[in-house]
Amino acid sequence: MQPRVNFITLGVDDLDRSLRFYRDGLGFETKGVVGGEFEHGAVVFMDLQPGLRLALWPRASIAHETGLPPGKPSATEMMLAHNVSSRAEVDDVMRQAEGAGANILRPAHETFWGGYAGYFQDPDGHVWEAVWNPAWKP
Repeated sequence: MQPRVNFITLGVDDLDRSLRFYRDGLGFETKGVVGGEFEHGAVVFMDLQPGLRLALWPRASIAHETGLPPGKPSATEMMLAHNVSSRAEVDDVMRQAEGAGANILRPAHETFWGGYAGYFQDPDGHVWEAVWNPAWKP
């Protein structure tokens, strides 16, 4: 199998709240909620980079579609990282996230491995890292 990720789907409790956070707060481009005419179909798609989209889908819809019982969310199950090109850009991302209503878990700081990073949670508790890694170019 050729590993390929095309969608990252985040389970959310309030689709409209999450849409406002990502679109209005963080500036992610989207056409808004689509599929609302179908039971369990309402979803939001956002292009992240060529070939990769972020989807916001209600947790109840994910449970319905997969047949899994709704579970208790855990913030430590997964983390998304936004690698940027400078320390200043990390600070900018963190300010924008805070302005959008994110819960700042750890302000931007020098890391033990020589980078610079900060951590925040979206309204549903998903953890994001804003990070500058001098060894990687975004």
